[in-house]
Amino acid sequence: MPGVAGVDEAGRGPLAGPVVAAAVVIAPRVSIVGIRDSKLLSARKRESLAVIIREQAIAWSIGTADPGEIDELNILQAALLAMRRAVIGLAVSPDHVRIDGNRSPEFGDHCGWTTETVIGGDRICPLIGAASILAKVYRDELMIDLHSRYPEYGFDRHKGYPTADHRAALERYGPCAQHRMSFRPVRAASAAMVDSGQTNPAGGK
Repeated sequence: MPGVAGVDEAGRGPLAGPVVAAAVVIAPRVSIVGIRDSKLLSARKRESLAVIIREQAIAWSIGTADPGEIDELNILQAALLAMRRAVIGLAVSPDHVRIDGNRSPEFGDHCGWTTETVIGGDRICPLIGAASILAKVYRDELMIDLHSRYPEYGFDRHKGYPTADHRAALERYGPCAQHRMSFRPVRAASAAMVDSGQTNPAGGK
C-alpha cells in the first residue's frame, strides 16, 4: 500500500517567481535523519537531504503556480493549486495526505485519499518536513536559473524575497515578467516607472 503523503509549499512571501509545492511518500520503515522544517536548515543541508529524500521515497512530485496564476487567484489559492498539482502528480496514489497549514486543496470526489491539515506540520511531521525540503530546494534552483535571465535583480541571492537589495532593483529597473504584479511593492514600482515616463528594460524579457 502506498500509505501517507506529506505536502508543503515554498515561496508564498517572495515578490517574484512561482510558488512551489512538493508531495512525498516515504515507507513507514524508512527514517531519514535530519529532516525538519526547511527554513531551519542551511542551503547545503537542504540540498543533501533532498538527494536522500528523492532516492528513498516511494514517490515524490513537484507542483507549481506561476506569477500569472498568483496574480489571478491570490497567493493562498495559488499555493493550494500548486499543492493539488503536486499530489495529483505522484506516481502512486496515497491512502492519506497530510498537508502543512490549516487549508487543504480541493481534490474533488474522484480522489482516492483522505486529507488532514497539520498546523506547523513541517516542524512536527517528518513527511511534511521532507516535502518542505523538496519544495524549497526546487524553488531555489528555479530562482538561480531565473538569475541568468534577469541578473539585475539578484534572484540568486534573495530568491525573490523582498530584501533591501531586491526592492532597490525594483525601483531602478521596474518589475520583470517573473514579478508578482498583485504584490504591493511590485505594483508600486511599476506605477513609479509609468509616472516617471521610464521604459522598463527588463519587463519585456
